[in-house]
Amino acid sequence: MDAINFHTHTYRCKHATGDVLDFAQAAYNQGSLALGISDHVAWPDNRWPEVRMPFDQLDEYEQAVDAARTALPQMDIFKGMECEYDAVYHSYLQDELLGERQFDYLIGAAHYTPLNGEWLNSFEALNTPETLSAYSAYLVNMMETGLFAFIAHPDLFGCSNDRWTPDLEACTRDILEAAEATGTPLEINGNGFRKSWRSTPEGGERARYPWRPFWEMAANYRIQVICNADAHHPEHVLSNMADGRRLAESLNLEVISTLKNLA
Repeated sequence: MDAINFHTHTYRCKHATGDVLDFAQAAYNQGSLALGISDHVAWPDNRWPEVRMPFDQLDEYEQAVDAARTALPQMDIFKGMECEYDAVYHSYLQDELLGERQFDYLIGAAHYTPLNGEWLNSFEALNTPETLSAYSAYLVNMMETGLFAFIAHPDLFGCSNDRWTPDLEACTRDILEAAEATGTPLEINGNGFRKSWRSTPEGGERARYPWRPFWEMAANYRIQVICNADAHHPEHVLSNMADGRRLAESLNLEVISTLKNLA
């Protein structure tokens, strides 16, 4: 399989547009015969309600995937969710989503980082040794659970740092060592190319993520990478995946085009 995007959101997360069928039709029109739908996970306690569906929309979300499968039988439409991890809800992720509800896959992602009993915004707060250590420890914990098919935008700390530092190198090393040890693929995220770029101390600009120094270090580890669009609008359903592949190929990283349990 080629050009499959496994990272797709719907209007239910409140910062996207379109429903499952809209994205599937857009992907099909661009020549893709498969698509992964992975909206932000609905939590039983309805945490972070401003950026994800309420728990009572979970059934409706599944129904939208089923309806798209019926409307486009020529496509493989995979049912997933993008999730933070909280040990309190381990059984919910494992037994209900992957088990009872038969989700095809879950994505691990740290939009929030736990530290000292609080959840930090990972887009803004990962700029000290303490917060970077907490972030890498959190991703390592995610990978060690075995619940997640891959880790989304692991270099998210590029949003809150101007220049590459030894602290970022240490954080990256911890993430890459865990990815290698657990066999968990890491994502080169296309949405980072579409976000506003960050000014550099040298006077230029760079994508907040993917951040090339992270992936240069990744080239020294036996890991796999997956390139996704992280689409929030149907017109972006396959966007910037080619940019991600070019980055990976320039560093001789091993790129996968599907997920282990779907191969």
